[in-house]
Amino acid sequence: MEQQADQVVRAILIASDPTQGTLHQQALEYLSTIQQNAGETWNLALNLFVDATPAGQRKHPTEARFFALRVLDDFLETRSEPLDEQSFDTLRQAFLTYIQSEYTYGSAESNAPFLRNKFSHTLTLLFLATYLDRWPTFFTDLFALMRPTESALQTSFNAHVSLLFFHFVIEISEEVADQVIKGARQFNGDRHVRDARVRDAVRERDAARINEAVLTIIADYAERLQALRKAATATAREASEILEVVDWGIRTFGSYAGWVDINLTVTPTTIPLLFTLSGALRRIVSKGLKEPADKLQLIKVLALGQVIDSLEERTRAEQIARGNDTDEGEESYREALGRLLNVLGLELVKLADDAPTDQLLQQTLPVMLRFMEDEYDDTCSTVFPMLQTVLASYKRSRKLSTEPLDQQKRAFLVSLQAVILKKMKWEEDADLDDIDEDDRTAFEILRKELRSLMDSVLSIDQELVVETIRTHALQTLQLYSSGTAIKWNDAELAVYLIFIFGEINKSSTKGRSAFSQAPQVPKERRKEIDYADFPLTPHGELLMMLFETGISAYPNQAVVMQFFETVARYGDFFRVRKQYIVPALEVMVDTRGLHNPSSVIRARVEISLELAGTLLDGIRDMLAIRVELPEVDPNEPNDPLTEATSTPDPQLYLFETAGTLVHLFYKTPEQCAALLLSVVTPLLDELSTNLRVFEGKQDVLPIVKIHHVIMALGNTAKGFPDYPTPVPDDFQLPPLHVFRNIAQAILMSLGAMKEFKVVRDATRFAFARIFATTGPEVTDLIPTLMVNLLAHFEGSELVDFINFVNLLVHKLQQDLFNVLDELIGPLNAHITNFMFQPREQESLPYTSNNIVSSKLADVFLSNRNKENFEPLLQSMLQLSGDVSDSQSQRAALAFLSKSVNIWGQPLPPAANGEIVPGVPGFERFVYENVVPTAFAVLSLPELNIKDGQVLVVLQEIAGLLQTVGKVRGQEAYEYFLSVFLPAQNWPTETALEFTTKMRDLDSKQFRKYFSDFVRASRSTS
Repeated sequence: MEQQADQVVRAILIASDPTQGTLHQQALEYLSTIQQNAGETWNLALNLFVDATPAGQRKHPTEARFFALRVLDDFLETRSEPLDEQSFDTLRQAFLTYIQSEYTYGSAESNAPFLRNKFSHTLTLLFLATYLDRWPTFFTDLFALMRPTESALQTSFNAHVSLLFFHFVIEISEEVADQVIKGARQFNGDRHVRDARVRDAVRERDAARINEAVLTIIADYAERLQALRKAATATAREASEILEVVDWGIRTFGSYAGWVDINLTVTPTTIPLLFTLSGALRRIVSKGLKEPADKLQLIKVLALGQVIDSLEERTRAEQIARGNDTDEGEESYREALGRLLNVLGLELVKLADDAPTDQLLQQTLPVMLRFMEDEYDDTCSTVFPMLQTVLASYKRSRKLSTEPLDQQKRAFLVSLQAVILKKMKWEEDADLDDIDEDDRTAFEILRKELRSLMDSVLSIDQELVVETIRTHALQTLQLYSSGTAIKWNDAELAVYLIFIFGEINKSSTKGRSAFSQAPQVPKERRKEIDYADFPLTPHGELLMMLFETGISAYPNQAVVMQFFETVARYGDFFRVRKQYIVPALEVMVDTRGLHNPSSVIRARVEISLELAGTLLDGIRDMLAIRVELPEVDPNEPNDPLTEATSTPDPQLYLFETAGTLVHLFYKTPEQCAALLLSVVTPLLDELSTNLRVFEGKQDVLPIVKIHHVIMALGNTAKGFPDYPTPVPDDFQLPPLHVFRNIAQAILMSLGAMKEFKVVRDATRFAFARIFATTGPEVTDLIPTLMVNLLAHFEGSELVDFINFVNLLVHKLQQDLFNVLDELIGPLNAHITNFMFQPREQESLPYTSNNIVSSKLADVFLSNRNKENFEPLLQSMLQLSGDVSDSQSQRAALAFLSKSVNIWGQPLPPAANGEIVPGVPGFERFVYENVVPTAFAVLSLPELNIKDGQVLVVLQEIAGLLQTVGKVRGQEAYEYFLSVFLPAQNWPTETALEFTTKMRDLDSKQFRKYFSDFVRASRSTS
């Protein structure tokens, strides 16, 4: 046995090293054989896992022991018969001895935490297989190890065994009661029955003792933590270990509270502890009692509404009394209370159709609003699900009644709107110039959630919301205009409300009429209308107040930023009040905008400047490339190039705007070329200068500058319209010779610096935009471009590179044929190299599909590439049969379907040298490879037909089979009916029905029939 164990260990080490050549594959096959024969090899696996040296250390490496647990899992999970007595005794004794040595007296696998999780799962499988008939004393044996009787010094429960116990109970709850987990795995009738019997047996035999053990351990460790805190002697490690036990204990209680007898979990003894452990109480409140009346009675018995109201009022008073002092423990307690109220409210709304809950619900609403007002956003957001559910019930009531909203509900909505507006404000002491990005993101998420709540109120009473927002914004702006000092967060909120007003005011139309009350006129007459003669809409009045009050001069970054966001969003306003165009542009270019000392504001204005087309000359001084090298900690493994180029540069939007302005405002092609050169010449000079600097001194700054310049040149091209196909007679070509010079300069830079990934990334970025602008005019540069891009190719670039190639195929199509003919071979080689890495394998079918769809399929059969055609098809077959990646599988099946349609056509005699569709012998490939692969997928045991992605794959297979039939005609239907389906042991009538449906139904009908057919056949197999 020991010799065999050593052999397994060696095989595992070889299997983990792909460089071992043929030994690597042999090792994998050997280990696979051991795992597949777990019924005979489990004893070997058990010894591999538990064997120890004389010194008490585990004998075998962690990789081997993890593999051993996988073998034991297979042995226990796939059993349909009870364990024989000898096998059971061996496993029981080995596991108990291991727990005692490793958990009771040892370090609980401290060097390999993942083994702890794996072992708890294996222990659960052993329990499920033996508890009913072999090991009814399982919990008694496990409890004995928590506090060994022979240890007189052991005054507390053993932490390691307690945590193992908690993880084990959670695993049991998931296995026997978690419907999500049970629904995700393939249904097994025997297992379903066994799990139900185990669940009932645990309830009957041990549920009370489990509950008592869990609560006692939690209480024991909670008391220890409190004592250590009072004595101020606890180290951070001690406190962390105790908190871990308490945390997992509470999770454990919550895991079984939903499926054991509620009388065991809610008793006079446990209620005080449960209020402390409010998470568990939430599980009890939401427990799926069969009768609504029983659940309502439980809520009344617990008196949760009154208790939460009282506790919220007391803790809020203490919060106010503390002032700026924070009590994290009490804030966590308020958060827990909020979650408990949320569950209570959800249950009351759910019960409303079957039990009288309206009075109880009305009592909770004021408490909910108080939680929403809490200054801590985590506490505030705990009641959002309850509020959304309450508002949804109001909305349903409004749809069923034509009567006005009753006063009680309207009063609640008015109060709710006030709270929402209050919570939408930044905190007054927040410094947005130096705010942590996580804090900024958290507030933006909160504001988005509050917007969602406001939208829900809007669907109930639109007038209330619109008028509340309009009044609040106008009053704030009028106060500022009158000289009254207003806080910065009030000013920012007022501008933000104008920013969202267009979304809130659902009755508003689009375009000019959203801001002016002018009559509707035909489009061709709009230029004749002077919109200044007509009054503004409420939205127009709000935007006018932005300029009239001068709020853009408010000395706060957040207010100015929000002003620019709002002005950029509602460009149509300037069509009805043109007198505000100049003030808007002045704000953008003075010290409030482009010349603001804050780089954040400058960046935002650069993004918004597409509104300011007349300012090309005014922004030339901002077109100089700015490079800010980040500070890199020499002790951190960060690449300074990656750090310097990873953050998107907002200045790029400015170059796009410059390109747009050049395109829009030239009068002759010569003037356009001159304007474009005036923008790009400084960039090309900067490129040349830094290339020379780089040649003399290889440091980071010139590389980063070259990256930024290439990106800027690409975005300048993006400002021009896409090259059309076909080209209309009146289309004004861009200055192609200028863009060719730009492309050649970028290629020269790439040739000198192709070893740097950031330069390759920037080059792809720029050329994608240049090709979109110039069309086929610079395709002769593609081979040189590709050679340089592929010279130092990395796997991480594959997705972006493939997207680049697909863009070229889509944009250039037939103009790309000759270039693609040269590139498809090396390109497929690179894709195949990385194809079976995570996230990469869909690249091959995706690119091949694009080539075929763009009518470039002949490139696969050119003299240069025809030798690679069969390997390509084999790769597609392999991907088509791989259910582990449904996206790649679907793309490969789509390629095969298109291949059949193109190359599988019957071959009529060619006349006068005419080229006919089809490839000789391709039908044999279809019948001998494609069709069997498609049907093989249907019988794979791991095919989960409940998965939505799998359904899409089935529809793709159906489409493939129908394509075969339509392309090959009667020959294909006879092959299915007389050869293939009978060989698969299909009954004659079933084969006839299937073939007839495939022939006669349209695509949509057959796909539905096929999916239903597969689902029905698998359910009966």
